[in-house]
Parts: sequence; C-alpha cells; structure tokens
Amino acid sequence: MSAPVSRREMLQQSGKSAGLACGAAMLAGNVMTQPATAAESTSSAEPFGYALNTSTIREAKLPLPEIVEITAKAGYHGIEPWIGEIDAFQKSGGSLDDLRKQIADLGLKVVSAIGFAQWIVDDDEQRAKGLEQAKHDMDLVLRIGGTHIAAPPAGAHAQEGLDLRAAGERYRKLLEVGEEIGVIPQVEFWGPARSLSRLSEAAYIAAESGHPKACLLTDVYHMFRGGSSFEGWKLIDGAAMVNLHINDYPGDIPREQQKDSDRVYPGDGVAPLTDIYHTLRATGYRGYLSLELFNKDYWRQDPAQVARTGLEKIRQSVLKAFS
Repeated sequence: MSAPVSRREMLQQSGKSAGLACGAAMLAGNVMTQPATAAESTSSAEPFGYALNTSTIREAKLPLPEIVEITAKAGYHGIEPWIGEIDAFQKSGGSLDDLRKQIADLGLKVVSAIGFAQWIVDDDEQRAKGLEQAKHDMDLVLRIGGTHIAAPPAGAHAQEGLDLRAAGERYRKLLEVGEEIGVIPQVEFWGPARSLSRLSEAAYIAAESGHPKACLLTDVYHMFRGGSSFEGWKLIDGAAMVNLHINDYPGDIPREQQKDSDRVYPGDGVAPLTDIYHTLRATGYRGYLSLELFNKDYWRQDPAQVARTGLEKIRQSVLKAFS
C-alpha cells in the first residue's frame, strides 16, 4: 500500500500533533513535568485525556466513519479502533486518507489500535508470520494518523511457562519492525491469560527488550483479573505509557470468574479509581484513559448514548478524585 506522503513524513506529522513518546525509563523517578499524550486542555483537575475504544459500541456494527463521528460528538479527545475495523473499512472501498482527514478535522487523536499479531509465540514460523501481520497492521494504523498499537500475548495466552527473557527479545524485534514503519507497539497483558497476565511480567518484557521505545498498555480490569496489585503502577514511569484502558468491575463476582463482558462504566463497580488516578498522576502519567468495555447490556443500547454516558462516567470519577 502506498500513501500520498512518505512514512517518515507521516510519522513526523503524527508525532508532532500527538506529542507521543514512550521513553525508555520504566522505573518511576524520571517524572515528566509536561503532558506526554493527553489533550492540550488537561488541567490539575483533569490531568488525563479521554478516548473511546471502539469495542465499547462495536456490536452496533456501524461504519468506522460513523463511529468516529459519535466519538467526536460525545466529547472524547481520542479514539482507539480495532485493526479488524480498519481493515474491513478499507476492503469495502473506504479511503484511509479520507478517514485520517476526518479524524484530524474532528480534533481527535488515534491514541492506539487493537491488533492481535502473534509476535510472542515460541514457534519460529508462526512468529515470523506474526511479524508480517504486525507490519500490515502498523501500516493501517499509520495511514489513519496513529503512532501506537497494542502488542498483547495473542497465540501464547493459553500456554504455561512462557520464557519472559525470550519474550523480551521478541518484543525488541517487534519494536524494530515498528521503527521501520513508524508505529510503536505497546506490551499488553491479559488478566485471564496463563502467560503474560500481570503487570510485573509486562514490565519485565519491556525492560528486557533494551529498546528505548519500549512501553506498556495497561488496563484496570486486567490488573484486577490477573491479580496484579494496583500499587505496582507506582514503579512504572508515566513516560512508559501513552494509553490506559479504563473500566470498572463488579464486586459480587469472584475475581477468577470475571469475564470481559462483566466490565462496567468507571464508578459503577468497586475498583479503587481515586487511588489509581492519584498513583498515575504521581508517576507523571498524562496520557489517555481509553474506555474499553464489552458489556452486552451496553451493546443493546443506543451507541451514541453509551459513548456519552461512558465519557460522563470517566469524567465524574476523575473529578471526584481531584476535587
């Protein structure tokens, strides 16, 4: 696929507009004094930007440009689409250049994207295919103005005893692929996974890569579901994250039995959001809180209303923390 401008030019434009850079430091201490990724309007009362992960309204099966419109009208600063949606839009005849322009014209940032390239698996042949898939996915992200993509443990999440040191080496190779294209992969952990289910494992892999752009994609639900202590965030420099999945979880379902579909709006569950926000701000995090839900009750509702309600819930929980 070719674009009207070079990858290098597009990366420079996107990087300037988003101000994105993960940074090499993983341990807190090099606290940033300026917002790394959030909207320019952030303040002491609202130190983070707000984004919509499209999973939150995906069962409405709306065209991607319509989802972009809903996101902007609801008042979010950014959007986090899924690779499958971008791919489907292009294959149906949609123009990625037009989509990129629409997103920019509406004042949104593509804060990240969700892909499932199998970069981490043990099988050499399968991993090579995964890196080729990652190249394809990153190219799509770049062409709509994005600079980051999720790098979850797809393909290895069901196995026991993943070699984390080897995973660090594999993550470095993925980062090198990203450098060629202009998109930075973020190590993401999944709470229910048998391998790479905890914050500590993701941080180890990122640090072990030895790459200056290594960074993390964390998630309130996955922190809880995998048994990671929220205190662990205190050890992560805010510069090592650009996007964080915000959600909440109910208190009447045992942790080990909770599923993605149990996630609820921020503030409607029992997650210690006030403490979480204070911890994140103290580390220097000034990135986005991206609403990622898979709640079937919400999916049956009007998607525009769900988007609006989600943003209201996030803002209420943040303002409550810093009031």
